[in-house]
Amino acid sequence: MLLGTTENNQEDANWDWFWWEEVSNGLYLIRERFFDPNKRANIWLVQGSLRDLVIDAGLGLRDLRRYLESTGLIGTKAVMAVATHIHFEHSGGLHHFDRVAVHRAEARALIRGNNFETATWLYDSEITRTPQRGWKAKHYRVKAVQPSRILDHGDIIHLGNRQLTVLHMPGHSRGSICLHDQENCILFSGDVVYNGSMVDWLPSSNISDYIQTCKRLMTLVDNDLVNQVLPGHFDPFDAERLYRLASSYVANAGVCHKILSCAARCFTRLALWLNYGR
Repeated sequence: MLLGTTENNQEDANWDWFWWEEVSNGLYLIRERFFDPNKRANIWLVQGSLRDLVIDAGLGLRDLRRYLESTGLIGTKAVMAVATHIHFEHSGGLHHFDRVAVHRAEARALIRGNNFETATWLYDSEITRTPQRGWKAKHYRVKAVQPSRILDHGDIIHLGNRQLTVLHMPGHSRGSICLHDQENCILFSGDVVYNGSMVDWLPSSNISDYIQTCKRLMTLVDNDLVNQVLPGHFDPFDAERLYRLASSYVANAGVCHKILSCAARCFTRLALWLNYGR
């Protein structure tokens, strides 16, 4: 397993903002080193024989594309960045890429730079090294991006020797997707599921949708279509853990859970509305 950082770049004194790890041949995990580990998103790079795919793009405080070029992780092949959903820690860096893909349900919000729907919620204390002198979290915004591809459920993203199927999995957000590498039984799950509590109290979250999504995740496991889950946060896990997380959500999404989630959603919507409006 290979690890890497880029240090002392003459063009950018903070070029060690990112960290990368080779997970397997042609598959890399990238993380933002100076963003709170409890909130930072996993960024996945899938190298194909014809083109490369970046899955989620981080905050956008540093230029992810230029970093990947400087490390040699991407080169002359075409590159597309796809958002598993548009929440700020996943979509903030999309504007650094020429080709961007997002699910249809969240495309309009991304085009508008709607920081209410991106659930932008960042504090100075969560950034342990500021990207520029005088930077303040209160000024951070997700920039508007014009997608080059609008995704729907069942679409195939062809990379040459690999292909990923788009699975629309709403619940965490209206446009949440998973990307399924069926040949290798890998699921890039975004925030649909990771090794922690499922968040269903953000502005476009929907518990009923989430229950149906979890049932579909369980079906993927039952049909032996997933061996490894590469999530949007924290560490990868296996199919058994995926089934437990999904089935636990379904079992516990009762009346009390719905009341507490609704209260949290109302508070979150108010706080975001005061900062960003609709």
